[in-house]
Amino acid sequence: MPPLPQGYRLSGIFCGIKKKVDKLDLSLIVSDRPASAAGVYTQNLVFAAPVALDRARTPGEGFRVVVINSGNANACTGDRGLGDAVEMARLAGAVVGASGEEALVMSTGVIGNFLPMEKVATGIQMAAAQLGTSDAHLDAAGRGILTTDSGPKIASRSLTLGGREIRITGLCKGAAMIGPNMATMLGLVFTDANVPSADLQRLLTAAVDRSFNCISVDGHMSTNDTVLVLANGAAGGSPLSGADLAAFGKSLTELCAEIARMIPADGEGCTHIVTLDITGCASAEAARTIARSVADSPLVKTAIAGGDPNWGRIVSAAGYAGIPFDPAKVGLRINHVELYRSGAPIPFDDPAVAKTMRENREVHVELSFGEGSDSIRFWTTDLTAEYVRLNADYRT
Repeated sequence: MPPLPQGYRLSGIFCGIKKKVDKLDLSLIVSDRPASAAGVYTQNLVFAAPVALDRARTPGEGFRVVVINSGNANACTGDRGLGDAVEMARLAGAVVGASGEEALVMSTGVIGNFLPMEKVATGIQMAAAQLGTSDAHLDAAGRGILTTDSGPKIASRSLTLGGREIRITGLCKGAAMIGPNMATMLGLVFTDANVPSADLQRLLTAAVDRSFNCISVDGHMSTNDTVLVLANGAAGGSPLSGADLAAFGKSLTELCAEIARMIPADGEGCTHIVTLDITGCASAEAARTIARSVADSPLVKTAIAGGDPNWGRIVSAAGYAGIPFDPAKVGLRINHVELYRSGAPIPFDDPAVAKTMRENREVHVELSFGEGSDSIRFWTTDLTAEYVRLNADYRT
């Protein structure tokens, strides 16, 4: 893993929020200098206390620390839950010599339980004592935010702008209750670039639209979805602007897409990750809406699980997405084999396509519409009996 962005320290520990001692459950990410911050959050009307706190504080300047717990979502917990989120921020700020207002909070896990605040308070002290900059510290921070994930989801970028090396690192969690706007996912990106919060918010919103809003496992929008980005300027120089700012934004989008794709790739019980390329649409939002309709169809997902190139399910799911298009212009390919052209099926080797689906974890679906020049890339999974088992037993 490349070196961390300058001026950050991380840790991840177990403090007893989760039942199993081998599962880390609290992470600290500290900036040694004040950082600008931006955030994008769930659009669910039922949202968790940490979402309320962070949404009110971002975009903004002067942040020093993010504290993240897993195993308890602090969602649907009323005034007490909001008070606990504020207290988490105060405790995290205190261990780095900052105020509670200079801290941001994220939580993930079971909905409807109050946080065990004594354990959280002890955990923040423990995490502060173990802060560091090594790959092991980054890995521990990545593990401290996980729930049903199979492992941490981490990526980094480095680019040179104005003679300065700029580093960007991102970590996220998510494996189910994943649907656009956003998913049951948390994401944190941190960089040593000098980017004011207003620019950071604009770039993050654009990046999320092409990454975290382009994934779905089951279409279920969570109460806790949050993506935060911190920029502390430790790489030096004046605030990025013009072409340098645009280049930073491009790298931010690429990083977000890389870690976002890791979520459906780790989808609970999934045996396939599906890349949907929707092209020829009147707008990117139209393409995303069609992609979401296809991605969330249980019939499409189960057909992919079974290795069945059932093009009718895909085309019909596009048709009820609510986006107008001319059916006579629609085309479809699965794993680069054309199945449907100009609104009608064409001969193809059904067993051969089915074989490519069964024998490969990756499935590529291309839908074209001939309505415009906009496109979107979207990632989803199949739907298996194992997904049902995992989510039927999640709480008990």
